[in-house]
Amino acid sequence: MRPSGRNLDQLRAIEIETGITKHAEGSCLIKCGGTHVICTATIEDKPPSFLKGTGLGWVTAEYGMLPRATNSRNRREAAAGKQSGRTQEIQRLIGRALRAGVDRVALGERQIVIDCDVIQADGGTRCASITGGWVALRLAMNKLLKAGVVTSDPLVDHVAAVSCGLYAGQPVLDLDYAEDSEAGTDGNFILTGRGRLIEVQLSAEGATFSRDEMTALLDLAEAGVAELVAAQKAAI
Repeated sequence: MRPSGRNLDQLRAIEIETGITKHAEGSCLIKCGGTHVICTATIEDKPPSFLKGTGLGWVTAEYGMLPRATNSRNRREAAAGKQSGRTQEIQRLIGRALRAGVDRVALGERQIVIDCDVIQADGGTRCASITGGWVALRLAMNKLLKAGVVTSDPLVDHVAAVSCGLYAGQPVLDLDYAEDSEAGTDGNFILTGRGRLIEVQLSAEGATFSRDEMTALLDLAEAGVAELVAAQKAAI
């Protein structure tokens, strides 16, 4: 039995509310159970310096957690004077995941920055950030298309992510914190809307896992991402 009472293959309740901020070109609040993330997209009319003159656009991400997103207060990283290694790793993951769904030639020489701010954490914050970040990105791309700034859609496919793991010896979908903290194996699966793999982060926290167990987790992830993509479509 899962602590939440969910079935092994059941996602947490998903809610995506768009247009939650006034100024961002794209924005949403995504709720995956108890994990809530605000995602915004900002269009910048020039690319990063390393892409100047290449004709290519860029999508990047920044990620952070509010001090009381968790059970105890975390010190603001700005107050510490630097980002943690965890934060840097997560925002790089979000950026490269979203870029996998973008035609950078069609985007042209501009950059879109996705900001993901976790206001409440209960496991799976990076996956929620990727799924919600894509919605914010889609809304920003829609503005570029409507204004005629780009002539063809730079987004080639949906991108969504979900966690899976072995909890109490069974493969489960969409781990919350109670499960993630005790899982023998856990991982993050990032896929396109067509079911193509972008990235898999899977590791044994305790006992090792078998190829069959890895396949079972991938099967769960594919089904879970299909549901998340449906939620993205419904939100937009």
